[in-house]
Amino acid sequence: MSKDFTSNMGMAAYRAPSLFQPHRVRQAIRDAHEGKIPPLIGLYLGLSTVPTARFIAPLGFDSVWIDWEHSSCDVETMTTMAHEIQFMSEGRTIPFVRVPGHDHAAIGFALDAGASLVVPQVDTVAQAKHVISAAKFGARNSGTRSAPPFRFVPGVTDTSIDGSKTFHQNLNEQAAVIIQIESLEGINNLDDILTEVPQIDACWLGTLDCRVSMDLAGNGGMGGPEQEWQDAVATYERIMKKHNKPRAGFAFGPPEVMRSMGQKKSFIVTAADVVALAGMAENLSGAREVFTAQSSEDIKSTSNGLENGLSNGINHHETASA
Repeated sequence: MSKDFTSNMGMAAYRAPSLFQPHRVRQAIRDAHEGKIPPLIGLYLGLSTVPTARFIAPLGFDSVWIDWEHSSCDVETMTTMAHEIQFMSEGRTIPFVRVPGHDHAAIGFALDAGASLVVPQVDTVAQAKHVISAAKFGARNSGTRSAPPFRFVPGVTDTSIDGSKTFHQNLNEQAAVIIQIESLEGINNLDDILTEVPQIDACWLGTLDCRVSMDLAGNGGMGGPEQEWQDAVATYERIMKKHNKPRAGFAFGPPEVMRSMGQKKSFIVTAADVVALAGMAENLSGAREVFTAQSSEDIKSTSNGLENGLSNGINHHETASA
């Protein structure tokens, strides 16, 4: 897959035969990791609103992350948002859903909607195995995901990418699973997790939760100088390199900061609805500086000008009518 090809098509180059199905996201992340295409550039959608998802869908991001973990989103809203992103982008944008915990049903709901997964707070091998089991079909993958009987229309939306495999085997190869490592326990267990659960497609070091769990200042997830933190990050990086596993994470700010934060990552979130909305506070601050308190003379002068203009308009109208 050439870089020029994907830049023109976006993630439509990895779309499935039907937009009700997940893209070939596992392959896209691996291709980015191997340098065949640029990193996937995404947007974080922290507010669970369908109109926002619909507005964002055609903007051209490679992915949009729906945060079901930290929002008031319900199953129907999450499903509709995923479909809006898929369909309104015409397949150019991949929906990801961060599920609320490791609940088997929630993982199934997100995958049934055609999304890929971000799974928070994976600390142990047992938790990682449970996540993959819930996300996969068939005993070969130790899968316990239930086959959705009405999500796909036979002969219409259930066309397989690889005809040599069953439809559900194809789905296993399409949707990606990104786990978030958000504690020192998770970092210390990461080598075993990636050894015993190779089906994990990428890892995301959740710096905010990880620092909070270590009783360090959150610092907005921007890290810190503490030696114990630097040692933890070094351990994470060493293990990721050992397993040649794609990295995922945020990269906000001006170009030089964004470049530094996004280094070595194959899946990068560079924008967020909540950040954009918070930026309106700067607009408000600027507006208050522009429109300072007016003196009584300024107000009187403005008022007289409006009255004179209105009077002249009335006189002109009366003359024209005559």
